[in-house]
Amino acid sequence: MDLEFRLSLVAENIDRDLVHHWLSDLSYWAKGRPAELQDAAIDASRNYSVHEVGSGRQVGYARVVTDGVTFAWLCDVFVAPDARGAGVGKLLVDGVLADLDALGVRRTLLATADAHGLYAQYGFEPLAEPARWMGRGTV
Repeated sequence: MDLEFRLSLVAENIDRDLVHHWLSDLSYWAKGRPAELQDAAIDASRNYSVHEVGSGRQVGYARVVTDGVTFAWLCDVFVAPDARGAGVGKLLVDGVLADLDALGVRRTLLATADAHGLYAQYGFEPLAEPARWMGRGTV
C-alpha cells in the first residue's frame, strides 16, 4: 500500500524532538547541534514538515532562512530514513519553492553533499561565479 503525505507550513506541527534527533544524530551537517540551538533556529525560520496522512507521523522537515523578499537559504532538509524514496523530498522542495515563489524571493541558495540530482530537478545549479561568494564560521 502506498502512503500518502501532506505538507505543513505550520511551525506548531513540527515534532521538535524528532527533528533535533534527525539533525543532531543522523545528519552530516548538524551533528551534535544542541536542542536549544535547533529550537532557536526553528523559531527564526520558515518551516516545512511532511506528515503521513492518517497517522500524522512526521517524515520530513526543511527550513528556510530568508528576508522574505530577495534572498533565501534552504537548509536542514531531512527525510526519515524509512520514508526515503517515497516522494517526501520532492514534496518538501515543491512546497518550499512554491512558498518562496509566492513571496517573490529572487535568489535561493543551498548546500548539499549528496542530493545534487534532486535539487537540479528544480533548477538549482552550481554558482556561476563561486569565487564571488564567501563564508564565515560553520553551519
